[in-house]
Formats: sequence, C-alpha cells, structure tokens
Amino acid sequence: MSKIQEEIKKRILVLDGAMGTMLQRYKFEEEDFRGERFKDFPHPLKGNNDLLSITQPEAVKSVHRAYFEAGADIVETNTFSGTTIGMADYHMEDLVYELNFQSAKIAREVADEFTDKPRFVAGSIGPTNRTASMSPDVNDPGFRAVNFDDLKIAYKQQVEALIDGGCDLLLVETIFDTLNAKAALFAIEEVKEERNIDISVMVSGTITDASGRTLSGQTVEAFLISISHIPLLSVGFNCALGADQLKPYLKRLGNNTSLNISAHPNAGLPNAFGQYDQTPEEMQQLIREYLQENLVNIIGGCCGTTPEHIKLIAEVAKEFKPRTVEKTHAFSQ
Repeated sequence: MSKIQEEIKKRILVLDGAMGTMLQRYKFEEEDFRGERFKDFPHPLKGNNDLLSITQPEAVKSVHRAYFEAGADIVETNTFSGTTIGMADYHMEDLVYELNFQSAKIAREVADEFTDKPRFVAGSIGPTNRTASMSPDVNDPGFRAVNFDDLKIAYKQQVEALIDGGCDLLLVETIFDTLNAKAALFAIEEVKEERNIDISVMVSGTITDASGRTLSGQTVEAFLISISHIPLLSVGFNCALGADQLKPYLKRLGNNTSLNISAHPNAGLPNAFGQYDQTPEEMQQLIREYLQENLVNIIGGCCGTTPEHIKLIAEVAKEFKPRTVEKTHAFSQ
C-alpha cells in the first residue's frame, strides 16, 4: 500500500487551490514568459503558464510553497496543458517532456521542504483543448479534431515525464469528455505495465452547468460507470461550479461508489468580469457542509481559490473524519 493510500484512511486530505489565479498576481508579460532561453522564439508565448516552470521556476515554487504552508497535503504540478496537443497552440510540442519533468521536479523539491507530515505531488493531467466525442464543426457532425490514439500517445508522453520528475500520484482532471479521460487512463495503465510500477490515480470530472452533465453529455452515474474499470484512488468533480452548486452531484456520486471522493470547486461562480468573488470564509462554510454530510475524502479548490481559501478549508477539514462507506452501492438515481 502506498503512503497516500495509508494517509487517506486516517484523515481528510487537502488539495491545493488554483495555480493560474496565483500566477496572474505576478502580472507576467511576454518577456517574462520567454525568459532568456526563448527570447527569440518566433511565436507569442504569453499565457503559456506551463512554460513558467522553465522560465520562472521560482514563481511556480512560491505558489506550491504557499499552498503547503496553508495546510495542503497535495499540490498539483503546473502541467494542466502539458501535452503535445495543448502545446501545439504555442508551437512548443518538442518541449512537452521537459515541461512536465521540470514541473514535477519543482513541486517535489518544495514538497520535500515540509517534514511535519507526509506531503504529496499530484501530476496534473488536463483535458486538452480538443474533444474526441464531438465534432467542433456543426456542419460536419462526423468530424473529430482528435482521436483516441492521438490522445493516448500525447498523454503517455506526459505521464512518463511526470513520473520521472517525482510525482506521487496522477490526477486526470477537469474532464469534460470522458473519452479523452479514458485515453489518459489507458496511457497510465500502459506506462504502469511497461515499467512494472504502481502509482495512485485520481479522476476528477466537470459538471458544466445546471443540466448536471459533462460537456459530452454524461450524467454523474454514466461518468462513474465509464471509468469504473480502472483501479482508482479517488473519483470526484472540480471546476465549472462553486461548492454549493457542486454538492448535489457529489451526493449522487457518493450514493453509487465505495471509492474515495474528491472535490475541488471554484470560489463560487464568476462575475461579469470573469473574476471569482467568494471569500475564503464563505467557501469554508460551504465546505463545512460537505464534511458534516460525510461527502469527501479529498478537498481543495479550483478557479479563483488562493492559499487563503485553502488555509480555512484545511482548518475545517481537521475537525472531521474522512468519508466512509459500508459497502459498494448499487447505481441509483
């Protein structure tokens, strides 16, 4: 049994908050993203947050450190867009292995600074900016911008680099298309088999709106069934919704699985300017309800959350025991 599998039985584990929210505070401009190494790169690089692990590593380290200091047990690597598919937007496909390796290495170095309790690094595996289930062209419903094999190859490269860089577990997150996620999970299983290793895997989907479905149209129960063939540390939801909007879907998840459940909601819903206004105190109160109702084993924050949010979430998490289940539940509405 891995260390994280031991720890998750003892207490509610706290995941970090948003990386992008924190990096935006630096107000990095084009030259900051480029650094010395890419100063003559022929394409714009501003907005490529994953690249900052190479060009601004101290900034990325400081974000990880702030979350650990706030009480996080797990930080996510700065690799949300770290596939050849995601990096194609910046013409940086050749850098994918290095980006993921360096991001994992940075997070690992910071995690090792903290010796008061076990700290973990989760390799963040985002959904890419393409969908394998749907056509981006309304005039050609059969068209696909990416297929399963393309995704599997891209994810496999990312997974290998994240493991080589020192990740303790892998987090396939913000899943809006379960077919994309299945390609990531297939790649992970392939790497595990080839290397004869075991590494814990978290899966976190995204309910996109009040329909209660993922972007590719799956209900909570369908999403769960689609990934239930893979051995997982946890299953859960993140992004798109605030803690109060996400709660009913976590309940439905809990009614249908004996797996550990994770949640990292946004700091409320965005305002007219795309900003997140929910205060750490407001979010803490909503998370307290999760814990009172025995909904989660891993709790953190997504868009708009900061170390201040995570600090208050970590404080309230200490007051409660992790979610337990008596038996595997049958699927029910």
